[in-house]
Amino acid sequence: MKLKEIDRTAMQAWSPAQNHPIYLAAGTSAQQLDATFSTSASLEIFELDLSDPSLDMKSCATFSSSHRYHKLIWGPHKMDSKGNVSGVLIAGGENGNIILYDPSKIIAGDKEVVIAQNDKHTGPVRALDVNVFQTNLVASGANESEIYIWDLNNFATPMTPGAKTQPPEDISCIAWNRQVQHILASASPSGRATVWDLRKNEPIIKVSDHSNRMHCSGLAWHPDVATQMVLASEDDRLPVVQMWDLRFASSPLRVLENHARGILAIAWSMADPELLLSCGKDAKILCSNPHTGEVLYELPTNTQWCFDIQWCPRNPAVLSAASFDGRISVYSIMGGSVDGLRQKQVDKLSSSFGNLDPFGTGQPLPPLQIPQQTAQHSIVLPLKKPPKWIRRPVGASFSFGGKLVTFENVAVQLQQGAEQQRRQPVFISQVVTEKDFLSRSEQLQHVVQSQGFIGYCQKKIDASQTEFERNVWSFLKVNFEEDSRGKYLELLGYRKEDLGKKIALALNRVDGSDVRIKEEKQESDSLPSAGGTFNISVSGDIDGLITRALLTGNFESAVDLCLHDNRMADAIILAIAGGQELLAQTQRKYFAKSQSKITRLITAVVMKNWKEIVESCDLKNWREALAAVLTYAKPDEFSALCDLLGARLESEGDSLLRTQACLCYICAGNVERLVACWTKAQDGSNPLSLQDLIEKVVILRKAVQLTQALDTNAVGALLAEKLSQYASLLAAQGSIAAALAFLPDNTNQPDIVQLRDRLCRAQGKPVPGQGSSESPYERQPLSKGRPGPVAGHPQMPRVQTQQYYPHGENPPPPGFIMHGNAIPSTTAPLPTSPGHVHSQLPPYPQPQRPQNGWNDPPALNRDPKKKKMPKNFMPPVPITSPIMNPSGDPQSQGLQQPSAPGPLSSHASFPQPHLAGGQPFHGVQQPLAQAGMPPSFSKPNTEGAPGAPIGNTIQHVQALPTEKITKKPIPDEHLILKTTFEDLIQRCLSSAADPQTKRKLDDASKRLEFLYDRLREQTLSPAIINGLHSIARSIETRNYSEGLSVHTHIVSTSNFSETSAFMPVLKVVLSQASKLGV
Repeated sequence: MKLKEIDRTAMQAWSPAQNHPIYLAAGTSAQQLDATFSTSASLEIFELDLSDPSLDMKSCATFSSSHRYHKLIWGPHKMDSKGNVSGVLIAGGENGNIILYDPSKIIAGDKEVVIAQNDKHTGPVRALDVNVFQTNLVASGANESEIYIWDLNNFATPMTPGAKTQPPEDISCIAWNRQVQHILASASPSGRATVWDLRKNEPIIKVSDHSNRMHCSGLAWHPDVATQMVLASEDDRLPVVQMWDLRFASSPLRVLENHARGILAIAWSMADPELLLSCGKDAKILCSNPHTGEVLYELPTNTQWCFDIQWCPRNPAVLSAASFDGRISVYSIMGGSVDGLRQKQVDKLSSSFGNLDPFGTGQPLPPLQIPQQTAQHSIVLPLKKPPKWIRRPVGASFSFGGKLVTFENVAVQLQQGAEQQRRQPVFISQVVTEKDFLSRSEQLQHVVQSQGFIGYCQKKIDASQTEFERNVWSFLKVNFEEDSRGKYLELLGYRKEDLGKKIALALNRVDGSDVRIKEEKQESDSLPSAGGTFNISVSGDIDGLITRALLTGNFESAVDLCLHDNRMADAIILAIAGGQELLAQTQRKYFAKSQSKITRLITAVVMKNWKEIVESCDLKNWREALAAVLTYAKPDEFSALCDLLGARLESEGDSLLRTQACLCYICAGNVERLVACWTKAQDGSNPLSLQDLIEKVVILRKAVQLTQALDTNAVGALLAEKLSQYASLLAAQGSIAAALAFLPDNTNQPDIVQLRDRLCRAQGKPVPGQGSSESPYERQPLSKGRPGPVAGHPQMPRVQTQQYYPHGENPPPPGFIMHGNAIPSTTAPLPTSPGHVHSQLPPYPQPQRPQNGWNDPPALNRDPKKKKMPKNFMPPVPITSPIMNPSGDPQSQGLQQPSAPGPLSSHASFPQPHLAGGQPFHGVQQPLAQAGMPPSFSKPNTEGAPGAPIGNTIQHVQALPTEKITKKPIPDEHLILKTTFEDLIQRCLSSAADPQTKRKLDDASKRLEFLYDRLREQTLSPAIINGLHSIARSIETRNYSEGLSVHTHIVSTSNFSETSAFMPVLKVVLSQASKLGV
């Protein structure tokens, strides 16, 4: 793509790579005249400003010179790394003179800009080059085989590389080696190149083409390989670029024949050795890969020849070309859009006319109206492949499963005579960063498999660093032991044995059992004697009222009187006699009056109101509350009460109490609440912290599964998230199987479903709930050229099956396989006759559709017009005789015999084609007349010979085994191509009135199937794919001329065999669309 233009007939030189901004020096070219026949000369410096969208380059300075130049170079001599000094301009003049200019002074406008000059050469100096290792050394070449080595620090006396070559000849080009500083090469128009060794002061090798038609116009050393160089030929009879390797100098290593006429200049990119510029008399500027000969880019140029071409040292994507039409053009090989440049040209054209009055009418011209086209984007494509400076030399990327994928570009020198190739080995390694995490995970998996939970919990208790951690694992361990509630009480500090001893000590008794027996005996002896008399008081005091109430059986009033007199024990005793309801009322009244410290506890115990304890107790007494629940709560309310206590600890307690809520959730077996509580209390970002949580969750789930017989597969959202994180960590460490084992199965969260899919695919297993990962569009491989299996690759035999088709339906034509419910479920399988044997037939390829003759063209995938067929219609027998029996086997001559009105025999004979080796294979013999089959199947008409034209005769269908040929879907990113092209064809068909045009479009629609097949197989190169998408965009914007230009570019730059099947018809469609204006 063109970036800038300079209207000068000049030689050019870019500023060195260290210099910023980028400058381009232009010196008036010798032996060339412009349109004004001016003989003046100048040396100008332009600045390259790519932020300016115009084509003009800013001129920084102009120096009027008395010399015209054959060669101009810009060396980095005396430049620092920051580019403060602009180096030195070295010019080769017409009269054997070499002039050194100071470009910084030229830019500053000084008059004294010449550093030094010398006219030691004979004739014009056409060749100049700067040594890349010692920038003060400059080589020059002129007539009479003169080659001088100049030291810019001592410019007066040059050196020679050795004796002049004989016979004397002009030096057309010269170049320093890019790897060895003392090697110099020169070339002459006679086609001979000489390599000099300055240490020996003599030529060490001469390279020449034996055809004697090689007129050297360009010479360049390989940027990386010291022994390789290229030579360009100016002769139209041999317009080639030869690549030589001095180790095998008998013949060129490779010859590039991309130009039609002689090559005038070449330039090898220092940034990418695979980019070689060449310009020739065919008015082309090509960028080629010298190692393969492939043209990577062709610059859009005019019809004029370019005589000089240069890469920009600082910006490797930019180049400049000087042409004979008096113009220096700056291009980019990275492509871009030319819409802005076109608009600039339009504005420039409009401003050129202005509002003049060219016809003297006294009326100015109206503003220039440029026809506005529909929105379009003129995109210039870049190189076919990325250049080296934007290509990663090395790269690394982590992939799923903890795999680290790395690559590096390695230059590999192959055997002698072969070019250097660049290989990119890819290394895949397993990266493990969390070894402790993996070790603990493996231990957990082993415990789950071996069911050794108690031992595992005990190890965790012994290894616990904190009291809380020890309590958690102790609570988890209790779940797997007998009398888990008693063990929970012991962990809370309530051992029954210790409690009995404490009570005994409190009552000052040594042996509690003996003392109790004595007390009971004393109490029984102190009871009132049953035989004695007692007084029943009926006075008016409280005792009398109580007596009256008891005598009348009014226990409720008696209890009330006792309570009123604060005789609590009497009230309770009487309430017991009065029944459960009265006892409950009395208990409530007693607890309402009692104000002791343990009244509320006694109230909850007696009333069995455990919820009151959990909800109202001081959180400091959470252990006592949990102990009460463990002692008294029923199994159906136990978990809920533990959850309630844990929720109180979480919401109302401090940080210490919030962590103790985990113990309540462990008692309750509530895995989800345990995960939530643990997540709030612990740092979940650390893998080992997540491992701690998963260990507890897995053990608790197993405990719940054993003790409560609940479905532990039910997973909450938070637990599913944690398990997903845990599985992701395991997968990242390479433990794919373990990750899949821990991932929950019964959740439909998108992240988990996606992770399960990736894990299954990483293991090569089918995803649960999905079908086989194998695409149903896979084409089965089959050998070409002959039927049957390929030698050495046996195929599984296929057993023929019979299918029943309801009356009125036609069976599928040969070559098609029925899928789905082709056989009705109500139809019983057909019985086979006794003694009937199915022989095995190797697969034989069949056409996709029935064909009407031996040499008919293949049928295309179009929907045929439906014809009304007779009810007993049978598709024709496939033509197999010319293929399957080429030698005229007499056994196959009687394939079909005239049918008789009587029933057919139970067997039919079929042709026996020969396989390799002359051995025939036997076809499948099936009973044709069987019970339950329609008449159309039992009496087929088999008249006619194999290979004869098919008429209106009804023929029997012989079901041969066929290859399943189905098509893959077109990738989604390329489906727009098919829809766009088909839509354009339909629009053209609806607008076309000429039958011939419709036939062309119809044929184009068929032949575009070749393109769609290539898209399905993904065998097209990226350049062709990008071009097709550009054509599709131009079709959408109705810009068919742009589409045709892109089409031409694709055809001219791609392999003919790759595009010949579909590109011509695509051009027909675009041309017709442009003609019809659809």
